[in-house]
Amino acid sequence: MKFEHIRHKPPRTLLKPRRLLIACSPLRSHVNLSTIIRTAGCCGVREIIATGNARLIDRIARDGAEQVVLTTRNSLAPVLRKLRREGYSLVGLEQTTHSTPLADYSFAAQTVLVVGAEREGLSDECLALLDAVVEIPVWGMPFSHNVATATAMAIYEYCRQFPDG
Repeated sequence: MKFEHIRHKPPRTLLKPRRLLIACSPLRSHVNLSTIIRTAGCCGVREIIATGNARLIDRIARDGAEQVVLTTRNSLAPVLRKLRREGYSLVGLEQTTHSTPLADYSFAAQTVLVVGAEREGLSDECLALLDAVVEIPVWGMPFSHNVATATAMAIYEYCRQFPDG
């Protein structure tokens, strides 16, 4: 079988808009937020809610900066409460005592993926608001994936479960 290289295939068309939102604790690195925005854009996610000093680096976020609405808020807990009232399932991406491996988790179509800060993770206040917590198993050192890498894996898993939006 011969493979022909195609540079930048056009994006697949979603049959309906994705109902996945990403909500981020204050991230220490603008690189991580920018990488998450780029991944979200590639996956058809249209909104990210960030807290803290959220700023994008355009050369990293690339076209994602134009495709994804970045909303900033002072704190995450009030946002999560509001989204729950709107019918979203709140799913944390964190290592906890009772977290579910990402590959074993079935997302609800209308989900907020809640991402913790690089070193501190999700606060106890945010953890108490979640419907579920998923984690990505680690087989080597360090003990966890980079926040942007882990978020990309979780977004991909959601998209795998809901390929058409």
